[in-house]
Amino acid sequence: MSSLADSLYRRFSDPTNQVSAASVVLALLLIAYFVLSFTDLSVLQKAYNGLYHYTTFAYSCFLKPHTGDGTGRQQDALESFYKSQASIYDATRRRLLQGREDMLALVAAQVKYRREHGQISQKPIWLDIGGGTGWNIEQMQEQLDVPTFFHAVYLVDLSTSLCEIARERFARLGWKNVHVICEDARTFRLSDYEAGLEDDKRDFSIGKSAYNEDARDPVGADLLTMSYSLSMIPEFHPAIDSVTNLLAPNGIVGIVDFYVQNQVEFAGRNYMGGAIDRHCMWISRVFWRTWFELDRVMLESARRDYIEYKFGTIISTNRRANVFGFRIPYYIFVGCTRNTSAMLNEVAQVDAAVTESPFISALDMHSQSLNPRKRRSSSTERRSKAFDTAVVNLAASLPLPAAYYQNNKTRIYYDATLQKHTQFNDEYIYCFTWEDSRTDARLLKITSDDVILAITSAGDNILSYAVERPKRIHAVDLNPAQNHLLELKVASFRALEYQDMWKMFGEGKHENFQKLLLEQLSPHLSSQAFDYWLHVGPKTFDPKGNGLYFTGGSRHALQLVAWMGSLTGVRNDMRRLCQVETLAEQREIWTKRVRRVMLSQLLAYFVIGSERFLWKALGVPGEQRAMIEEDYKKMHSSAAPSKAQIESSAAEKKSGTGQPGAVGASKSGQAIWEYGVQTLDPVVNDTLVSDDNHYYMVCLLGHYTQKCHPTYLSPKAHAKLSQPGALDNLRIHTDELAEVFARMQPEALTIAVLMDSMDWFSPSGPEAKAQVQAVNRALKIGGRVLVRSAGLNPWYMRVFEETGFATKRVAARIPPGTCTDRVNMYASTWIATKTVHLPEPEVEVEQEKR
Repeated sequence: MSSLADSLYRRFSDPTNQVSAASVVLALLLIAYFVLSFTDLSVLQKAYNGLYHYTTFAYSCFLKPHTGDGTGRQQDALESFYKSQASIYDATRRRLLQGREDMLALVAAQVKYRREHGQISQKPIWLDIGGGTGWNIEQMQEQLDVPTFFHAVYLVDLSTSLCEIARERFARLGWKNVHVICEDARTFRLSDYEAGLEDDKRDFSIGKSAYNEDARDPVGADLLTMSYSLSMIPEFHPAIDSVTNLLAPNGIVGIVDFYVQNQVEFAGRNYMGGAIDRHCMWISRVFWRTWFELDRVMLESARRDYIEYKFGTIISTNRRANVFGFRIPYYIFVGCTRNTSAMLNEVAQVDAAVTESPFISALDMHSQSLNPRKRRSSSTERRSKAFDTAVVNLAASLPLPAAYYQNNKTRIYYDATLQKHTQFNDEYIYCFTWEDSRTDARLLKITSDDVILAITSAGDNILSYAVERPKRIHAVDLNPAQNHLLELKVASFRALEYQDMWKMFGEGKHENFQKLLLEQLSPHLSSQAFDYWLHVGPKTFDPKGNGLYFTGGSRHALQLVAWMGSLTGVRNDMRRLCQVETLAEQREIWTKRVRRVMLSQLLAYFVIGSERFLWKALGVPGEQRAMIEEDYKKMHSSAAPSKAQIESSAAEKKSGTGQPGAVGASKSGQAIWEYGVQTLDPVVNDTLVSDDNHYYMVCLLGHYTQKCHPTYLSPKAHAKLSQPGALDNLRIHTDELAEVFARMQPEALTIAVLMDSMDWFSPSGPEAKAQVQAVNRALKIGGRVLVRSAGLNPWYMRVFEETGFATKRVAARIPPGTCTDRVNMYASTWIATKTVHLPEPEVEVEQEKR
């Protein structure tokens, strides 16, 4: 040691070293002087505070042992963890505990909805379990005026240090209706703090079933929240049981917390409300669970599973907190009481609306089940899939599917895990509808007595039908995302002002989409639709992006048009097509500049004519392509056919009787090119895009204009459809058409709009006949079916004629160059009118005696 001191002494005795050391010190002083001279002291104070806060946080969380006083009590363990960091808790948790603001926005929206609709008749009571420093309650002021909206707010936490911070917070804010209670959540009772109850009504047992009315606290919380507290409760089962008993019958529960889970654990559950991003990779499960256990935070999936078992799911979503480059899984759950006895009538009401059956109360249904008798299984006993699932869940003492707990029963339950739904990979094909709603209105003449079933597509035409106020509309689509899009539009009518709705669906962009989704749209969406739009919506409607209409499968077609226009220098001409005011100007621009790009034979042969592009971008299956190819062959089988020959050929020969791929690649490309010519040239010649053809305007511009847009985006339509109850007649089914038809009460429908779906069937398969038979049974005599086809005389019209329908072609592209409507995408349009009712199969079913 002495030798080291001697060495240092000799080194610093050297005058050269002394000068060097003095220079370094002087330089450091000068740097410090200039930094302090040009830096605001508040910035330095902020930097110091940040360093102090996070240093304290790191020590408390990662280095300091949390043993309490050795008694093993939870309160002692909490104090060991929080006492040293209570004062800096809020400053260090904002980035780590993400999703709290979103959860508060969601539950606030639900409580406001229930208050406005009379489900909560008095000023609500809010109970925040594990509320810590009271940050949640102060943050709620962004959504609701806490001192005036709530009768009382109770913050319950077991940490005395955090409770003290909370008391200081509310004393500073002056909020007299907020009460901080340092108590175990398992023993807390609202009736101990709310006066006016007799002593015998204040007692309840923690261990009783949550569904036993005697087990509930006589004073129920209208709102109950748990923010990152459930994962810190060791014995979570009794805590959740107690929380369940504290919730009022019409109350809302909101939970946000960390979790990890394997998809094997939740596969097969039909009540959890959506599974986007719920699965965590094995390394994530192992790492985060081990890491958090060091601080007594338990991430096992059983906690979340038990919450979903005890409550009905209104909204459930899975997110990732991005913290210093790491992605920590967390979830947000919004639920309500299961209230099984009351739900029986809900099940019966939804089933009656879905199947168009007379409403039979749950009590009557039960009494019928006790009386053994013979009945026809094919008619009066038709039940929806939603009903069948509800019966299974009730029998197994499980919550009902989330669809039953929605505020609006618009969306019908479906099993999202089935391959027929997952094949679409959570993406819609169409973000705008390709059928002319004006032509539909002229052909169908909808009245208030009509019950309509139609394919959803992007939902534009569904909403056009709704403007006519029919008795009921059933929207059907196999792709869940197409129905998510319709749900978003319906929710927008119910919740948004016209200006916001125009931004979203007129311009395709909105600067505050996520805020609107959380605070206004969420009470009107199913859990699956909300979860979907929370994941994809911010990017879809991003003002800096391309907007809604450049999303989905159809974006490939729009992107191709834009790319080709830019590459060939006609992009500005495409925009001018959407601005000119006369057909003469439009035709000139089209003929001289744009047509050679849009109708390029090279493009048709190698891009548009390819099977993959036709399906992914335009939704054209192989069977429909075969119809186009066969009509092309027929039209060119003789040289220069006359109009009479064309009509005769179309009447005698059916479109689509061959197989996909029967025509060679060269002829197929030529057929697709000619089909495009017969589609676009008449549209340009006969319809003015800027004023009256929004179908092509959106393809060229990527948005609509106030002058040219779909019917549902007019101020008049918004005024009509935004009225309370205006869209209560809509039911959205996620299933095959044949399945929905088959479960309808016989002769319940008056109109079926099948679009071009019949083109998808193979002539050699049984599907077309089965669907037509199902349509016949569901339609009244005189009921009409609207069908569009890529074929001039589709083969399946004979199936309609053989199954009790009279068919009539009401539009066709004959002679070539004819414009059938503003879209002109289909070669023919048909109306099939039911004239004969098919007999019901007489299947006698003997009910077993109980």
